[in-house]
Amino acid sequence: MTYYLGIDAGGSNCRARLINAAGEVIGEGRSGTANARIGIEALYETLKETADQAVAQAGLSVAQRATIRAGMGIAGITRPGVCEALADLDFGFAGANYATDAQIANLGAHGGQDGAILIIGTGSAAQLRVDGRDFAIGGYGFPISDEGSGAALGLSAMRHALRALDGRSHNSPLSAAVTERFGHDTAQVIAWMDQATPRDYGTFAPLVMRYAESGDAIARSIVENAAEHIERFIETIFERGAARCALVGGLAPRMRPWLRNRTVERLSEAMGDSLEGAIRLAGHVPHDV
Repeated sequence: MTYYLGIDAGGSNCRARLINAAGEVIGEGRSGTANARIGIEALYETLKETADQAVAQAGLSVAQRATIRAGMGIAGITRPGVCEALADLDFGFAGANYATDAQIANLGAHGGQDGAILIIGTGSAAQLRVDGRDFAIGGYGFPISDEGSGAALGLSAMRHALRALDGRSHNSPLSAAVTERFGHDTAQVIAWMDQATPRDYGTFAPLVMRYAESGDAIARSIVENAAEHIERFIETIFERGAARCALVGGLAPRMRPWLRNRTVERLSEAMGDSLEGAIRLAGHVPHDV
């Protein structure tokens, strides 16, 4: 029997799902950060740990492990030299195929067929498959890219809060809530910014959304601007030839109500998740296809 392992390795965590040839889930795993930026040795250890958890949960022997075909979607895999280094890694499997985390999410969302996803989370990026060709739009990194994302919302909120502390703009409930975390002290804000990551900025996104939904004028303007970027993203996706587009990511459900009806009507629901896409990458084709 052949087994299929899907791994979704991203900036926040690494997840694994192991199925048998009939498509039944027999093991799962989860561990920490696993994007390519952590270095190939650390990446290998995280991938192996996550895979080992799934294999152990399934109770597979060493011989059975050797029949596993794996598909792994890894954030940052397009960095120079990463694919070559991955090809040299040994997980004790029959074989492994690699792609970006966005590619496996797109495969899962459209059942392996042509289509696109727009990911709205801490960052933002689109992944398309058109006539079997995979390519991305955006996703160049914060703050150059990631329009409409959680990090972008947080950055806009921080700019507004600092202007309010200066007296260059009016205080608002949002600005007060942001600066309260720093004792309303500009020096503390600046010290935080010196070390802040996109994820740190993204922690302010729920706050911005909450105040926007309750009618704060500044928060509404920030979210409306983000929605405009998202709508332009979606327009571009269809202009580039995508047959379908699904909106995915942690911030997507909160942003969807801020989009125009005509935009929402063009969107499709995702058929499956990124781990299903990774399992397809491994070579498994569901029996109902």
